[in-house]
Amino acid sequence: MSELVPGGNLPLPEGAVTVRVAGPFDVSALVTDEGGKVRGDADFVFYNQPSAPGIRLTGDTLTVDPRRLRAGAARVTVVVSAADPAAVLGRLPVPVLEVARVSGGPLARFTPSRPRQETVLLLAELYRRGDGWKLRALGQGYADGLAGLARDFGVDVLEETPTATGAAASVTTGAGRPTTARPAHPAAPGSPAHGLPAAPAPPTQRFPSAPRRASEPYPRPPAPPSPPPTPPAPRPTPSSPTRSPDLDTFLTLVNSARTTAGSPPVTLDPRLTEAAHSHASAMASAGRLGVEGPDGVSVFQRVTATGYAYITVGEHLVSGPRNPAEFVEYCLRTEQPRRTLRDAAFTHAGLAYVSRGRSGDTYWTALWARPLTTADLARTADEVVVLTNRERAKAGLPPLAVDHHLAGAAQAYSTDMAARAFYSHTSPEGTQPWDRAAAAGSTRRSIGENIACGQRSAGEVVEGWMNSPGHRANILKPGFTHIGVGFAGGGPAGTYWTQLFGG
Repeated sequence: MSELVPGGNLPLPEGAVTVRVAGPFDVSALVTDEGGKVRGDADFVFYNQPSAPGIRLTGDTLTVDPRRLRAGAARVTVVVSAADPAAVLGRLPVPVLEVARVSGGPLARFTPSRPRQETVLLLAELYRRGDGWKLRALGQGYADGLAGLARDFGVDVLEETPTATGAAASVTTGAGRPTTARPAHPAAPGSPAHGLPAAPAPPTQRFPSAPRRASEPYPRPPAPPSPPPTPPAPRPTPSSPTRSPDLDTFLTLVNSARTTAGSPPVTLDPRLTEAAHSHASAMASAGRLGVEGPDGVSVFQRVTATGYAYITVGEHLVSGPRNPAEFVEYCLRTEQPRRTLRDAAFTHAGLAYVSRGRSGDTYWTALWARPLTTADLARTADEVVVLTNRERAKAGLPPLAVDHHLAGAAQAYSTDMAARAFYSHTSPEGTQPWDRAAAAGSTRRSIGENIACGQRSAGEVVEGWMNSPGHRANILKPGFTHIGVGFAGGGPAGTYWTQLFGG
């Protein structure tokens, strides 16, 4: 069984699979087409509407048969929220996603980070890739509950006024019947952090105070009165978007905030700005935020396609701000975006925004990176070795020595996964870890491998491995005496890590 990390993916076998989230949660699913939008009410599966073509919800388990989904379906997004309207996700057990074959046999498990302000989590998505289907771990949250989620997927939500015992929400698409959802979490009027969106603000108050993740939809102002019908504006294309007119303002504000935090300034890199522009255009064309655009290309792949190789990378994907000053203001007001903006590891930045047709929604991409150098790559690998040996020392085990054959094989495999956008212990050609170690010249008699993707530092990746029983067993195996570490940036997940053990 694969232990997935955010951004990690794996191919699904033919036929139906089960997706289970045990615990005090409501499980639901959204079926969308290539544009990322639902077509009608039948695309929303939840406890009060437990079936759709190819999907059935039974208790805490979704059964999904991609072959039987409605025509045009390209993605099934798995969503969880608290079953108790009075509960807060951050105070509940972390929801663990388990995927298995219907005929028996586990496929994958995903444990996201513990929620904070979020009241709804996108745990994973099943998506079409060529003639097959794949599973990707997400872990993205929404602070304004079902309403924010539904709007992002093209569903209109009509909310009633909050009361002391909560409120009901009617979920409908333009062509469908309303469906009554479970009462939302009780909250004071205007408090989106507990599951109910804030009451509409006056036009001069554009942004609510509740924190949101950098990859979530930026709150929108109340809609103006409907104008007379006009022909729809053309969808934006890479050749006709609006670039940010004032990168100097952005850079000045960013570096002022970094100086206050004790971090060195960043400089604008045209390659990062080019990648940001390409990704903002893709999001605007699709009308939705996402690390991966409708063309199947991730923001990290767009960075490496410009020739910028990085040792560390960060991103802000946001919709809503009207200018660079508002964008920076949002980043500084919210914890995770603020941490990224101030991160001392970054030396370069890029920014772009694109407005989307008649809707006027603006999609922003900011990229932060540090270029890859031989010294940084060696330092990162050394940090992984040091942290790994620290864990072995806690268990009373001797340290692992670096083996240059294992290191060469591990580095080549991380680079290969990033370049060819796959994530598996088995390469597309069918080679296994011991095959790759032998091909690199290793003569070790026993070989083990840990891989990971999406982590942004040596500390984060080793912590993730130690929290996974299978990976932990490799790190703490008494029979292993040597190690090699590989790292590469790019691909759908952004970072790819390999530990190759020998004994």
